[in-house]
Amino acid sequence: MISVKNVSKSFENKAVLNNVSADFEPAKVNMIIGKSGSGKTVLLKSLVGLHEIDSGAILFSGIDFCSLKVKEKAKIRREVGMLFQGGALFDSATILENILYPLDLFTNKTYREKYQRVKFCLDRVNLQGVEKLYPAELSGGMQKRAAIARAIALNPKYLFCDEPNSGLDPQTAIVIDKLIQEITYEFNITTVVNTHDMNSVLESSDNINFIHQGKSWWYGHKEELLNTDNEELKQFLFSSEVMRRIKR
Repeated sequence: MISVKNVSKSFENKAVLNNVSADFEPAKVNMIIGKSGSGKTVLLKSLVGLHEIDSGAILFSGIDFCSLKVKEKAKIRREVGMLFQGGALFDSATILENILYPLDLFTNKTYREKYQRVKFCLDRVNLQGVEKLYPAELSGGMQKRAAIARAIALNPKYLFCDEPNSGLDPQTAIVIDKLIQEITYEFNITTVVNTHDMNSVLESSDNINFIHQGKSWWYGHKEELLNTDNEELKQFLFSSEVMRRIKR
């Protein structure tokens, strides 16, 4: 469980997050949605420690991450997997080297043990025989699956995904959504996804947090979206092409 308690964050005296509170449950795909500039990306980066918050608390399994010392924060970071928007694979490294990276950095396992873990992760994301290839030799969808394999290499308790379907065609996006959902359930991961893709929200979300103008504005489940009375959420939903088609 990750709990956000009254978190605020400003840049150059401009408030981006204003007293935001949210709970992200284990074994669930917890989505953050909102307009561009709403603060959802800042919230995600605050959760992983890329931004220092101004006030409030971010609790990982009841532990206030923001109040910890550097070494104590490092322990929690070892339990975190991150799927960046563009995949963020190292272009000059093979797929094997990319996935070995967190294992080299955070474990004392033998090379054989690390290699076996890499093979397991690649098999889990349905990528075989790509260890010696470089990212540029893979399709966009394969690169994203390799990035997921790297994100789960350390068997994380928490998985953060920033726009995981960015740049993918609709069919490949569905594959990535399904894979994230399966991994979340299978390994009991607390997964947090920042997205603007309403297909993803409708198909693979469990819990949804709507951020509006830097504030916690709505929380619920996908079944509740279409019948919401929240005016700002309705405006956001039906401004997307997917939701306009549903409405018709």
